[in-house]
Amino acid sequence: MLETLSRGFGAARDRLRGVTTLTEQNVDEALRDVRTALLEADVDFQVAKDFLARVKERVLGERVETRARDASGRLVRATPGQHFVAACQDELAALMGPVDPELRRDAAGATSVMLLGLQGVGKTTVAAKLARHLQREGRRPLLVAADVQRPAAVLQLQQLGAQIGAAVHAGEPGEGAPSICARAAERARREGFDAVVYDTAGRLAIDEELMEELAACREAARPANALLVCDALMGRDAVNVARSFAERLPLDGLVLTKLDGDARGGAALAVKAVTGVPIKLLGTGESVDRLEPFRPEGLASRILGMGDIVGLVRDFESVVDARQAEEDAERLLSGRFTMDDLLTQLRAIQKLGPLRDVFAKMPFFGGLADKVEGGELRRVEAMIQSMTPAERRDPDLLLRQKSRVARIARGSGRAPKEVSELVKRFGQMSQMMASLGGGGLLSRIPGLGRFAGAGAGAGAGGLDPAALLGAPGRPAGAPRRERAQRDREREKRKRKDAKKARRKGRRK
Repeated sequence: MLETLSRGFGAARDRLRGVTTLTEQNVDEALRDVRTALLEADVDFQVAKDFLARVKERVLGERVETRARDASGRLVRATPGQHFVAACQDELAALMGPVDPELRRDAAGATSVMLLGLQGVGKTTVAAKLARHLQREGRRPLLVAADVQRPAAVLQLQQLGAQIGAAVHAGEPGEGAPSICARAAERARREGFDAVVYDTAGRLAIDEELMEELAACREAARPANALLVCDALMGRDAVNVARSFAERLPLDGLVLTKLDGDARGGAALAVKAVTGVPIKLLGTGESVDRLEPFRPEGLASRILGMGDIVGLVRDFESVVDARQAEEDAERLLSGRFTMDDLLTQLRAIQKLGPLRDVFAKMPFFGGLADKVEGGELRRVEAMIQSMTPAERRDPDLLLRQKSRVARIARGSGRAPKEVSELVKRFGQMSQMMASLGGGGLLSRIPGLGRFAGAGAGAGAGGLDPAALLGAPGRPAGAPRRERAQRDREREKRKRKDAKKARRKGRRK
């Protein structure tokens, strides 16, 4: 997700590493990497040009404070490269914002939303995701199947509605979309629904017939919000579609879908600048829970490889019970954490979506996102599920009786060595956490704060990814040992080459 942009900004940051003063020459060299990334990401040329000019003006026009005080009053050192990154982050956030993700209410006090867009961008799925989002806010939504052009649209929405437990209003055979919307609005008022989501028809391309139908639907239902659904994979075409819709129909915001499958991210950057319509919501997966309010500063931070801790906290709060998380943390810090507790945490992490998205939101771990193997947690889960209740309570039983390890390996389809390493890592993590008793950067995250500070030196932020993932065959600290081994082998080769050279010289 957004790898093209992250790679370009990362190259610019690396180019300024070690620089003591920002000059026009080194800033231009850094911005050349950013310009290439923006254009490869399919960002509109004028938008890219204006962004680069603002960053350059800000970087060269402000005095760089090499020493400053942080929020706690401590004196910290700031490098020119960090000043450049801060300017890029602020300008990226300004380019995509400001955004008010709140949805307005209509005259009856209901949150009514009409979804517009071309065919195939995911409007029906977004309708269900939005209804689920409103349910989590305590609303009672009504889904309206107003897409009479696509035969399967009504059935799809009914299936999704049953999946999330939301009522679906469908029209009579042959009934037009405007009439369906009007009757749905009346039903919502009559039956006390405090949220209404209208799924409208799309076309393969914008035409006058589509616009007239959407205008009639809007006039009949009078929704408080009209959101255009755009596919991030369309790149610059998504921006052009948004501009065409905005010229003909008043829009209150955009929903950008499939952002997790877009390595470029040009649509996310340019659509607000080109159309003036802000992105309100992001869709990042197939699950009906994968819809989140758009935060420009969070996306800007992720593009620059600094994660999005606020977004990560919100994700965990949505899937983890805070009271249960506190009890788990107390057990872990007191040394009473069991394999059952670990299994609960692994399942909670899996609810957040793909692991690479979770790592992308972790500060300083964005570079590891593409290296994370998505099925790793499921393999660990299989090993834990193959254990008996007694073994989960006391994993040391497996260290004392190897026959238990062999049985678990057969039951989970893994190698005995992987089971043994999982048990050893679990014991190391439990001991470390019991002696830790404090939190680091991730301590604010319910259910994961207990891992903060683990594996000191394993990476920025103190979280050891190997300990969290339980990667079979790669215990915590394995990368450091591998690097040390490579260094030793390199030195050994150098000594051997030097010895050969001395012998050769003596022969001459």
